[in-house]
Amino acid sequence: MILLSLFILLIAALPVLLFLRNNSGFLPACSESNVMELVQERSVSVLIPARNEACSIGRALESILASTHSRFEILVLDDHSEDDTGKIVREVASRDSRVRLLQSKELPAGWNGKQHACWQLANQAQYEWLLFLDADVRLSRGAITRCLAEQAVRVAPLVSGFPMQETGTFAERLLIPMMHYVLLGYLPIDRMRSSLGVGLAAGCGQLFFADRKAYLVAGGHSAISSSRHDGIQLPRAFRRAGFMTDIFDASDIARCRMYTSAPEVCNGLLKNATEGIANPKLILPFSVLLVGGSVLPGLLLLMAWWAQASWVAITLLAIAFAISFIPRWIACRRFQQSYLGAWLHPLGVACFVALQWVALLRKQLGLSTRWRGRA
Repeated sequence: MILLSLFILLIAALPVLLFLRNNSGFLPACSESNVMELVQERSVSVLIPARNEACSIGRALESILASTHSRFEILVLDDHSEDDTGKIVREVASRDSRVRLLQSKELPAGWNGKQHACWQLANQAQYEWLLFLDADVRLSRGAITRCLAEQAVRVAPLVSGFPMQETGTFAERLLIPMMHYVLLGYLPIDRMRSSLGVGLAAGCGQLFFADRKAYLVAGGHSAISSSRHDGIQLPRAFRRAGFMTDIFDASDIARCRMYTSAPEVCNGLLKNATEGIANPKLILPFSVLLVGGSVLPGLLLLMAWWAQASWVAITLLAIAFAISFIPRWIACRRFQQSYLGAWLHPLGVACFVALQWVALLRKQLGLSTRWRGRA
């Protein structure tokens, strides 16, 4: 029992130590005045793929139009929406010439809808800097300039920001924070910045900022045409082409609420899980790491206490159980995450891992998850 307890403690300590180390490297976008002045005059194309986004596209556009950046355009591609998305964009465009509405071509065989929309947008953009945004992302007034500044400081043709994730329902509070937990608890950011390794690629599909020339050389979204997980796959495409990628904390310049119900949360996590953790090579080791480090400490502690195991084993498990919450408590304070979700961290991890296995099983059975009306 002591050896098992020691093993559990080591697994629990791994994400804690890496999270603490990454916490100082996962920084907000550059706000240094000299860099901001240097990039202020650069022209940016803000590109938004939109399919059935009537509930969010208006607020997104208004937030961008309030930007203090000198020169930018906003291109919105209406991807065969069945709601008033196009109508809302046309109304905003009638008031501000910086906004243009594009209509998507028919989806080619083998393409994912979002990747096809982003590729069309990139080819219609007129400026050298491309800011890809999801339609539910709202920017601060200085966000565009700070994205430019961050890209200049990192000297990476592709940088990705992680917006502040707004949550409302219990499922959102429980599962959405897993984004930061997995990112900062299991990705060595310092190695990512010193290596072009494809396996170290990371990003958030809600906000990508790209150098257009490098984007086209790497193939952009056409290089990941069938993917649903551009957060991982687009940085991988850049790295395969020999370009460095980087990430930053965008929680002070961008906000997003991805889902609004438990079914949306589950389907959102299922739709692209097999391109991340839920693949045959990664799911078993990640299940061991996640469950062993966050779920088993509490369960084994109760069992050890009930069985009157040695005080050494109980102490080791108690330490493992206590420290497993540290990343979530830090994230709550820094990223404005739910404290309820943090206190229920073991349950959140258990549900997250279960969804990964469901996604893999569905793939093996040839089943697909519908999203935005498409399979």
